[in-house]
Amino acid sequence: MNKGRLEAFSDGVIAIIITIMVLDLKVPHGESFAALKPTLPIFLMYLLSYVYVGIYWNNHHHMLHASGKVTGAILWANLHLLFWLSLVPFTTAWMGENHFTSAPLALYGFVLLMAGLAYVILQQLIIAAQGPHSVLKTAVGRDWKGKASPVLYITAIACAFWSPVVSQVLYALVALMWLIPDRRIERTLTREEQAG
Repeated sequence: MNKGRLEAFSDGVIAIIITIMVLDLKVPHGESFAALKPTLPIFLMYLLSYVYVGIYWNNHHHMLHASGKVTGAILWANLHLLFWLSLVPFTTAWMGENHFTSAPLALYGFVLLMAGLAYVILQQLIIAAQGPHSVLKTAVGRDWKGKASPVLYITAIACAFWSPVVSQVLYALVALMWLIPDRRIERTLTREEQAG
């Protein structure tokens, strides 16, 4: 299968996910800026989730750019990733509506953890399809961010029942960690093109 079709499908699903999230932002009653205050927690959760979905979209694009072919296993792994990402609007809305209470915070973290694991599975299947000297494997390297993220998610899930503020900070920390552009794939592809 052509990877362009997979990328187009994934882009469409991610666009729908963002659309669903923005539709959960309700217009406040009242005409003053004070009327916005009750919507602030919901907006902050939307902002964090928007950043997360954007990070996945960006990294997914780069990962597929470095892949040569798409197998059946890659298709299923991609659907697995999109499933977990499709739950982000629900958990975002639940957490925002309940002002960051324990259960919604923990479920949000669980969805982020599962999306992260699904991404790693997809990445490994693409590497396996490319062979032992794949461009993606070279680009990923040790992947310290990929190894640190699940640990931080699990810690944040546990903290949701002890200190919701610490949980929120950890989720934001992981997003900030991934927000810094990762140029490994771009650099590796540039070296490959120059060598070839």
